[in-house]
Amino acid sequence: MNYNTVYVGMDVHKESFTFCAYTIDAEKSSHFQRTEADYKNVLRYLEFLRTVYGNDANFICGYEAGCLGYTLYHQLTEHHVNCVILAPTTMLEQRSKKRIKTDKRDAEIIAKCLAQHNYSPVHIPTAADEETKEFLRMRDDHKLALKKVKQQILAFCLRHKLLLMQIKPMNA
Repeated sequence: MNYNTVYVGMDVHKESFTFCAYTIDAEKSSHFQRTEADYKNVLRYLEFLRTVYGNDANFICGYEAGCLGYTLYHQLTEHHVNCVILAPTTMLEQRSKKRIKTDKRDAEIIAKCLAQHNYSPVHIPTAADEETKEFLRMRDDHKLALKKVKQQILAFCLRHKLLLMQIKPMNA
């Protein structure tokens, strides 16, 4: 069976990843898998899906923005995997009425949102954006350090009454 596009929902956490495949043709999720948190397990899962859906299948992977930030995104795109980070507040998939939240359900919802385009992607900063952010952080750190040193100097002067003394001329 050959499919054009397979949407892979990934519920990612610090310790584990849960995967789910979804195709528009079948309109159902399948091939659920839970693994340790490592991008190499995503690559292995995609290779497994290739045996199921064929070598010409196109995979679009996605996960909700969260604790992993852009790390997983960069690791996957370096291996030529089409990856999207979904903004959780924009996902339009109706959560089931059941209040029980599971990783499997979350992976399925992410896969469906990818397939139905019911989400807004998170902006992935460019290298220039990252450099600017680092520069601004460094600048803020130095401004705080300068403020602290000024306060220490003023406190030292105050303790030694250097600010209260006036310099008298020598010939007075």
